[in-house]
Amino acid sequence: MQENSLIKTLEEGLSAIPLLDIHTHLDASHLAARGLHDIALYHMVVSDLVTAGCPNRGRLSEEPSEEEATSRLIEAIPYFPHIQNTSIAWGVRVILRDLYGWMEPITLDNWRRLDAIIRERASDAEWPRRILKMAGVQRAGTELWRRHDGRYDDVLRYALEWAFFTRAQWGANDIPLFELENAWNQPGPGAPLPVTMGSGRPMLARVIRTLDDVRAAIAHYVSKIPYGQVLSTAQHISTDIHFRDVTSADMASALTHRDNPSEADRDIYASYINEAFLSELEKHGDEIVYQFSLGAEPLPYETGSKLRQDSIFDVAAIIARHPRLRFQVFLASEHANQAMCTLARELPNLSLAGYWWHNFFPGAMRKVMSERLDMVATNKQIGFFSDAYCVDWTYAKALIVRKQLAEVLAQKVAQEQYSIEDALSVARAILYESPQSLLGFMP
Repeated sequence: MQENSLIKTLEEGLSAIPLLDIHTHLDASHLAARGLHDIALYHMVVSDLVTAGCPNRGRLSEEPSEEEATSRLIEAIPYFPHIQNTSIAWGVRVILRDLYGWMEPITLDNWRRLDAIIRERASDAEWPRRILKMAGVQRAGTELWRRHDGRYDDVLRYALEWAFFTRAQWGANDIPLFELENAWNQPGPGAPLPVTMGSGRPMLARVIRTLDDVRAAIAHYVSKIPYGQVLSTAQHISTDIHFRDVTSADMASALTHRDNPSEADRDIYASYINEAFLSELEKHGDEIVYQFSLGAEPLPYETGSKLRQDSIFDVAAIIARHPRLRFQVFLASEHANQAMCTLARELPNLSLAGYWWHNFFPGAMRKVMSERLDMVATNKQIGFFSDAYCVDWTYAKALIVRKQLAEVLAQKVAQEQYSIEDALSVARAILYESPQSLLGFMP
């Protein structure tokens, strides 16, 4: 069978395999795009536009006003011709073509007409379900705080993203403490702090100053985890943090530097809080999975791909200390994939999932897919999540992933590693079966 014909055969077979999208930021109040801004100013598109010279580098607000959405689109559209080569721009075209029947380039003269088409579709409550059906996605996972009134509980599953104790922030060495005390001041799980918070912080009634405060805040946090409502807790492990064994005396001493902490103090805060948190979470190891992202670190506006080699074994040590807790990694550093595969081969409680952030580009995805299929059992890896903020992007990313997987599988069929039947069986395992067995992510 010729290569192109083989890829086409596998694409057709993959299109019949349902997907479970285990990690998104879909919001039940607006699952589908509310307008052109939700598609064309998705944060990965904004990063493309920045490379082309667009001056506004910030993410669009969660609830942008008409003025913000309009001004940002008018500012960005002149730069669209310069990013048509990118795979993210390909995703934009896929969405507009397949979901809205739009084949024209976006210009300052026509964007309002396109925006009106998208807004009209968004008024249909069934439109998000239709998009998911077109994408072949049976269920999607999102943050618990985005559940709202539960109107889309039939298609959504939930994860806890609340406080990130091991995520560094640009120029904020006390951030592990602030993440914890921010949650301590809330009656229950809420929205997480942004990945690039900047200098602005909310004023809090309760501030962590002592070891007793730390312990009280951790006790509050773990008592508010809604086991049974969430399948996982999503965290980030920063490569900038050097994790080590920390005693209570170490932590108490570092707390005295809270007003002017060093990076070494930050590492102590993160190491102590994380170990205390995982020790409590491990008691619920059969109820929840600890998902963590790795390999993307904050820049002033977004993140870049960054991972020290030492961090890989810092992570291995953390996982090995908590054998009754299941860990799952979202990796943003393509060069570290082979190393993470070796960990998954040796640590029974570690699994691998998808292609996160700086890995969500076809060349990186194909390399990651191929290595994982060669090195890791299918029941230890999950082959898809979209990280989408609207189901329009779920659709585009599902299409892009299927095309990359078809190419990878075709290569393995061509070298007689798999038959076509084997290839499709492997694909079904990582796209549909493993999310169920690893996460309890039921269709």
